[in-house]
Formats: sequence, C-alpha cells, structure tokens
Amino acid sequence: MANTTFNGPVRSQNGFQSITINPTTGAVTVNATFGATTSVTDLTATNVTATNLVFTDQNHPTTAAINATATATAAQVATGYITSTSAAATTITLPTGTDLGTALGATKGTVLELYVDNTGGANTVTIAVATNGILSTAAADSATSFGDLTVASGATGLARFTIMFSSATAYVFTRTA
Repeated sequence: MANTTFNGPVRSQNGFQSITINPTTGAVTVNATFGATTSVTDLTATNVTATNLVFTDQNHPTTAAINATATATAAQVATGYITSTSAAATTITLPTGTDLGTALGATKGTVLELYVDNTGGANTVTIAVATNGILSTAAADSATSFGDLTVASGATGLARFTIMFSSATAYVFTRTA
C-alpha cells in the first residue's frame, strides 16, 4: 500500500493501530494502539526518534514483590514497580550498576523511574544502593525531604525514585516523590 500524507487532523471514532504483517505467514501483529486506552509496545531507543518524550501514565503490567530484607534482582527493579507487604522492617538493596545496566541495556543518560509501594505493609521499607550506585546529593538531605530513602507503611506508603545512568554500569539514585 502507498504512503498517504494528510494536511490537517486525522480523526477516528474507534482509534488507530500501527501493525506489521509477517511476509511468510501473513500474521498481523499490532505494534501500537491509539484510542481511549492507548498502549504502545516495542518502544526502545532504537525505534524512537523523539526529543522531550514524556510519559505521564505509568502503567506497570508487571510488578515485583519483595517482602523481606533482600537485594532486588535487576529484573525486579526493571519492572519499575516494587511492592512490599511485610510486617517487619525491610531493607531493599538495589542491584549493582553493572547488573541493572545490563538488564536495561543502559547507556549514559538512561533513566528509570522506580516506584515502591508499601501501602500493604505494616513497617518501614528502606532502599539502599549497591556497588556502582551513587546516592545523589538530594538523597543526603534530611528525612523529611525528597532525599528520604525510607518508605512509610500504610496509606502514605508510596515513593518514586529516579535512577539515572552516568555510564552503562553506574547510576545515580534520587527520591523524587
């Protein structure tokens, strides 16, 4: 099919889909759906050429549960959402910069938002960094600031952290909400 160029808004009552068709089997794969519930799959640095790309709806179809003091795996952190429902105080140590960088395919400038949900817990969760993880200067602030590395339990037990890679194997860690 030929390319079509439009001048002006393109409208649809039922959304839009971007698809690919397997040349051998003819199977149709939906790569992106834009509509009332917008979803995008296969979004990687190689096929995105945009600047100032901002995601405002953080959907985490996969989460990781860590309910006892442990070192989180790179796969658990890569989900972007960790839950804890522990009755005991829990410390979650992040993976090394090398392990997390490898899991994410990180390069200098890669950013991961990590949410920690302790609303179902009965005690505090504390986040710690491992080798090649550096606490930002904001993380050294007082316990009442965004630098706080503890997440309360109960209704206020949500926190957002930003992991920014300074290289493929080292990251800076900051609480941002």
